[in-house]
Amino acid sequence: MDFKIQTWLLDINQAIDEIFLFIGEKRDFNVFKNDLKTKKAVERNLEIIGEAVVRILKVDPNFKIDNARNIIGTRNRIIHSYDNISDEIIWTIISRELPKLKKEVSKIIL
Repeated sequence: MDFKIQTWLLDINQAIDEIFLFIGEKRDFNVFKNDLKTKKAVERNLEIIGEAVVRILKVDPNFKIDNARNIIGTRNRIIHSYDNISDEIIWTIISRELPKLKKEVSKIIL
């Protein structure tokens, strides 16, 4: 595997780990939506994940990452349409999509 792609996959893995660290083990939506620092930290890590996917696909357009376009779209939405992203959308990504992405990336890295 290309060294750069490996590095970006590790960045994705680290960003996911940080998101789960920030939201804590209880994963309480009400706590999340009232904690501005955590919301901003999570959004920043989602941006990193999206940018890493962009870079991977630039190097290898055929690289398989499930929901790559949605991941990139979320990144773009957070960056360019920040006023159009809700806590509920972010929370859905955290609870439904990130565990799947974590498993997928972990398998590729190994």
